[in-house]
Amino acid sequence: MYSIKNKKASKVEAVTFAELGMQENDIEELLRNSIDMLCDDEESMLIVGRQVKNESLGRSDLTAVDNNGNIVLIEIKRDRKDIENRKEAFEFQAIRYAASYATVVDADDLVKKVYAPYIEKYRSEFELGELTSYELGLRKLNEFLKVNGAEASFNKKQKIVLVASDYDDQTLSAVAWLNSNGVDMSCFKLTPYKINNEVFLKAEKLLPLTNYDDYYVNLMEKTPSRIKQSKGIKRRSLPKIDEMLRWGVVKPGDIIVAKGRTDEGTLLNNGNILVDGKERSLLAWLKEVFGWSNIATYDFSVLKESGKTLYQIREEYMNQQMAEIVEDA
Repeated sequence: MYSIKNKKASKVEAVTFAELGMQENDIEELLRNSIDMLCDDEESMLIVGRQVKNESLGRSDLTAVDNNGNIVLIEIKRDRKDIENRKEAFEFQAIRYAASYATVVDADDLVKKVYAPYIEKYRSEFELGELTSYELGLRKLNEFLKVNGAEASFNKKQKIVLVASDYDDQTLSAVAWLNSNGVDMSCFKLTPYKINNEVFLKAEKLLPLTNYDDYYVNLMEKTPSRIKQSKGIKRRSLPKIDEMLRWGVVKPGDIIVAKGRTDEGTLLNNGNILVDGKERSLLAWLKEVFGWSNIATYDFSVLKESGKTLYQIREEYMNQQMAEIVEDA
């Protein structure tokens, strides 16, 4: 990372969480409140648990449900030293915890065992009204699954996300092997930087590795003779809002509506949205509207004029561009 001053760049050295006086619990709380650091704008996620105890008395750090209905286990270690000092390998500890979630039979079961106690613990963050923690949890989880079309796929699979500021080679090798054998496990690296007494965090996905040949935007830049139609469209390679504005498929002043809701705002030329006189990012606005920990921004932003989601708009545009390139070839 570099800081810029007087048209000169100076390298900013990373610090450690230990140097900042931060413990694993601090990182856990940080991610509980800002899990979008580990997500992209194609993913919705609902945090449903923290420090959940299983039958073997192990405690999983964070538990979530994603927009595909998968239960997501998020395990955190402060640094490589914490990983190496464990008697049990980091990745296999996570697998053991994930296996306990495979026994969850339905949404009601998850709410009783995990989500209701979580809501009760953090009840000041929820608007319970006359509802019990169980009733609110079941309502929120069922709504999340229904809106994302994930009711039928709930807990068919479990995902594991490992988070640390550094990893040993054995952990990375094991995770790479597990990925190649069908285990859905990711490794994220969190690197802290301190600039003028302010701490910045860089979140970097180490595994699974991205195959950049799958990027649709890159695909368009290839010569026509090398284009393969069979590649199709990859969700995470589609253009973002700044590119959509630049291409004119959406424009400043357009009204954006939250999918299935009446909440709306005005799109600005920087890709943010103006709601009730306040400028917000699309992500921050939608998270507030739906009350989720993270949300698939482009699936839940609807252009009022056409009634199409931003995802549909950009997909149609890219398909059209692809067809023209192939035709020219």
